[in-house]
Amino acid sequence: MSLVFAGICSHAPGITGRAHLAEPALKDAFHAQFRRMGEKLDAAKPDAVIVVAAEHFANFFMNNMPAYAIGMADEYEGPIEDPAWLGIAKTRVPGNAALSQRIIKSVMQDVDVAYAEEWKFDHGIMVPLHFLTPRYDKAIIPVNINCQGPPLTPLKRAWAFGEALRRACDEAPECIALVGTGGISHWPATPDSGKVNEAWDREFLDRWVRNDREALLSYTDEATYRDAGQGGFEIRNFIAVAAAARGRGEVMHFQPIPIFAVSCTAATMTIE
Repeated sequence: MSLVFAGICSHAPGITGRAHLAEPALKDAFHAQFRRMGEKLDAAKPDAVIVVAAEHFANFFMNNMPAYAIGMADEYEGPIEDPAWLGIAKTRVPGNAALSQRIIKSVMQDVDVAYAEEWKFDHGIMVPLHFLTPRYDKAIIPVNINCQGPPLTPLKRAWAFGEALRRACDEAPECIALVGTGGISHWPATPDSGKVNEAWDREFLDRWVRNDREALLSYTDEATYRDAGQGGFEIRNFIAVAAAARGRGEVMHFQPIPIFAVSCTAATMTIE
């Protein structure tokens, strides 16, 4: 088989942890579309879901920071954060070690990738799963692209990683869904937390929806840091999904919600 679903979404911890502080109409509209995205994923009947996220120093640190890492376990646990703070109870999440190993071996033919048999999920994965797979009944294959500690992988390499993921999925007999999680613009854990650059976000999404490789890879880290904050480096996850899916995107929801400190996004992409 191959990819049966591809999409991107926000993963900010405030989406669940500060939901009670948001304007109800804004929060409800986003949560509804987030769940609808989960319904679309479920309708695709994947055997496993690859979640490409940015890991926030929960498992990997600057003493050993892989550019790319893939989980290789039959079970994971999350969230690593305080459940009361995040608004998500600790739970065990199924994995698929054998499928992960096959995907890792395939990706390694083109992109060097680390792997981990132990992985505590933080909000980068748990917030999306809370909406997309609320019963935690689908095998998850966690993927991390380092978006936190420079030097960061070049965008063209994030694209190549997405292509390698697609080839790995094409080789697998299972049906696989792919979800990229991240910002877009945001300034987490800084005095500017809560700020978003809506115009920048809309421009990026336009490039992503068109799957315009040249435009997506034209960003520089210096300009992204200036215009979209350090959280903007997570566009790597969205770029990898575009490279893997090869299709055209549809934005299901986009709305800046300052109390969540991000433009809240849910979008899908056709598989070509």
